[in-house]
Amino acid sequence: MIIYLDESGDLGFDFTKAKTTKKFVITLLVCNKQTSQKHFKKAVRRTLKHRINRKKKQDCRIQELKGAKTSIEIKKYFFKQLKIDDWSLYTVVLNKKRVEKHLRTKTSKSKLYNFLARFLIEKLPLRTTFTNVKLVVDRSKNRDEIKDFNQYVQHQIEALLPLNTSFTPEHLNSHENAGLQAVDLFCWGIFRKYEIGDCDWYRTYSSKIRYETEYLPPQNYQ
Repeated sequence: MIIYLDESGDLGFDFTKAKTTKKFVITLLVCNKQTSQKHFKKAVRRTLKHRINRKKKQDCRIQELKGAKTSIEIKKYFFKQLKIDDWSLYTVVLNKKRVEKHLRTKTSKSKLYNFLARFLIEKLPLRTTFTNVKLVVDRSKNRDEIKDFNQYVQHQIEALLPLNTSFTPEHLNSHENAGLQAVDLFCWGIFRKYEIGDCDWYRTYSSKIRYETEYLPPQNYQ
């Protein structure tokens, strides 16, 4: 099993700033077989070649798909290239306005991120997984943050796995990894749904979501 993790929104809490988001989303793209990786790689490559870089010169070509910079038409083209069904999505949406003040410091925000990642990974059917599990995360943290994340998540998740199943976290650059680019696209669509009510892209792939929840939902949430 290979799990790709990405996030959308930010963990800033100064809501007087225009760019501070109301929500923070973590999404997992779960591929049960290694062949799924090849299909995502092919879908990303075809989308870049035939829809984004088709008429661009070599030195002007885009190297990766990004949720915030890719049109809805291109996103839907990418989705149509996925000829496999052995993958699924898990997502948690943090309602930042209900986060307590003592969790809004720089150190606490890192712990909050790690907690949400663990919370979501625990929703996977790990107890019935008998192949090795790899978690691939976008390389956006510094060295200390990566160390803390790896130790925290690995300690928590290994307790859920069968004895002979290993768990390996890995941090890679998104422009070099198709799985990270794919989960970025999906995570962005979920973020848009909760942040501004835009479900256009989300509806395209919502049937692939196996778990979706809002953490600390608004108090009038039904």
